[in-house]
Amino acid sequence: MSIPQSGGGPIESHDQLAGYLADGCKPKEDWRIGTEHEKFGYCKDTLLPIPYEGERSVKAVLEGLRDVHGWAPLEEGGNLIGLTKGGANISLEPGGQLELSGAPLETIHETCDEVNEHLREVKDVADKVGVGFIGLGAAPEWTHDQMPLMPKGRYKLMDAYMGKVGTMGRVMMRRTCTVQVNLDFGSEADMVQKLRVALALQPVANALFGNSPFFEGKPNGWKSMRAKVWQNLDEARTGMLPFVFDEGFGFEAWAEYALDVPMYFVYRDGKYIDALGMSFRDFLKGELPALPGEKPTLSDWADHLTTVFPEARIKKFIEMRGADGGPWRRLCALPAFWVGLMYDQSALDAAWDMVKGWDAETRQALREAAGRDGLEAKVGGLDMLTLAREAVDISRAGLKARARPGLGGMVADERHFLHALEDSIETGKAPADELLDHYNGDWNGDLSKIYAAYSY
Repeated sequence: MSIPQSGGGPIESHDQLAGYLADGCKPKEDWRIGTEHEKFGYCKDTLLPIPYEGERSVKAVLEGLRDVHGWAPLEEGGNLIGLTKGGANISLEPGGQLELSGAPLETIHETCDEVNEHLREVKDVADKVGVGFIGLGAAPEWTHDQMPLMPKGRYKLMDAYMGKVGTMGRVMMRRTCTVQVNLDFGSEADMVQKLRVALALQPVANALFGNSPFFEGKPNGWKSMRAKVWQNLDEARTGMLPFVFDEGFGFEAWAEYALDVPMYFVYRDGKYIDALGMSFRDFLKGELPALPGEKPTLSDWADHLTTVFPEARIKKFIEMRGADGGPWRRLCALPAFWVGLMYDQSALDAAWDMVKGWDAETRQALREAAGRDGLEAKVGGLDMLTLAREAVDISRAGLKARARPGLGGMVADERHFLHALEDSIETGKAPADELLDHYNGDWNGDLSKIYAAYSY
């Protein structure tokens, strides 16, 4: 999850809210790719999640990355809670999941190199302290009580609030992991087209990347337990956002939507001030109960935008949020999938043609079916495997048209990063299906074998 924003001056007019989003518009030559992925840490001898402190802990891993690999520390309240280097950040999710928020890079070649270097560094440090890391969409065995809450003020507030809304907010915080990509837009019209395609095709991404068929030690009946969690969370800040498809949608409409999302906090002087359930509209008028008489800054608005959790969202860029965390090939395939769809206009137009006839009910039904049935999902006359094949074909064409070479020109473009998805389409099996095959086959129902087989 996001670190506190900074640098924004006072909000003096309502127009600044949409203006903040519009400031993200960039010429095509400046579009970049930012990949984020989370992973679970565990003690190799006990196979239990790592705590924050101790010889085998999240803190020990962060300290090793700092001391051995040159990352600069980020602290909160005297606790080491993150690292930064070269435009990238390493942060802690609520249950101790380790997240890399990658630097903005030009090609998938570069972002995949970044992912691989990060995983090598993490493994180097983790091996020395007896810790392992695994990429899954949901914790396969661990209970809520076994997952410690990290010492971050934001998480303490969120944990309290999540117990009051929905049914699975605390599960999301502690026991899920994702991989996502952040992409740029060139104009308001470009943002609108990209966000609509992003929302409509998140179920396809979820089906292709579904990787959480286990929960608390047994199959859970879903290909993506993470998807189930997100469908039973806080309705005020999640979902498929039908209004994005309304005529006239743009930055102003997003700002109005975000204003109606209840607040979590205000960040002041290194501390999180409880504003749970309060209104940013009241804050704009200087009537926020948590800070009476004080008005917000643009950094407060930026912070608030990070507490909105739909399947795709905009800040000064677009975040694709529908995929489970997974093995390293998928960490490179996810940005490749979306870059191919989004960064070539012909591909983006083709993707929009693919989804523009779907109504809100169809998009929601696809979301629900993708999490439950994965690539086997069917909604009305739509077949998920067929949709996945069409989307990957469009993405492949987009990557070919981008023609970004790698390996010193030895590789012509970025299409090979889609191979993991092409394999799934050929076999009809996403990672969740492969995990279930092992569980019911050579693992003989022994889920503890997942760690040796699937750790980084």
